[in-house]
Amino acid sequence: MEHTVNDVTDRMGTLTETAGGWRLQFVRHLDRPPAVAWRAFTDPELVRRWFPTTIEGELVAGAPLRFQVTAIPMEPFGGSVVEIDEPHLFVLRWGEDVLRFELTAAGDGTDLSLSVQLGELGRAARDGAGWHECLDNLARDLGTDPEAAGGETWASIHPRYVECFGPEAATVGPPQELVDDRQTG
Repeated sequence: MEHTVNDVTDRMGTLTETAGGWRLQFVRHLDRPPAVAWRAFTDPELVRRWFPTTIEGELVAGAPLRFQVTAIPMEPFGGSVVEIDEPHLFVLRWGEDVLRFELTAAGDGTDLSLSVQLGELGRAARDGAGWHECLDNLARDLGTDPEAAGGETWASIHPRYVECFGPEAATVGPPQELVDDRQTG
C-alpha cells in the first residue's frame, strides 16, 4: 500500500512508502528529445556536469558499475546496471539504492521521471534535496527548465525537504566534508 507524504506541486520530489520501503519520485521536462537527453547518462563528460558521481563500467544489463564521488574525498562504491533500454530506460543499483530513470518523448522534448528506492527513511530529505539539485543541473545543462536556470543548491532546498517529509526523514545528514565545503564555498 502506498502512502504519499508530499503532493507534486512544483519541482519538489515526492516521498512514498511502498511495500518495498521508501521511494523518492521526481519529474522534469527537458527540451531535448530522448536520444539527445540520453547522452547525459552515457557520455562521461556530460554525466560529470550533473550526476553526483562518476559512472564507470559497461552499460549493459547485469554489468557491475563503480561510482566515485568527486566533490569530497570518499571511497568509491559499487553497483550494477539492472535494466537498460536506450534511449528510454536506465535502471541501476547505486550503492544500496535503486535509481530508475525513464525518458518519454513529449512533443519535441522529453519527460524525465526519476524514481529512487531508498535503503532507509532517515536519508529521504538529504537525498531528496541532492537529487533535486542534480536534476536542476541536468535541466540547465540541456538548456531547458527556466526555473532551474539559477538552480537551487542542496543547502537552499534541503530545509523544504525536511519540512515536507518530516523529521523522521532527516535523521541522516550529508557527510561532514560536504557540509564544511558548502559553508566555505
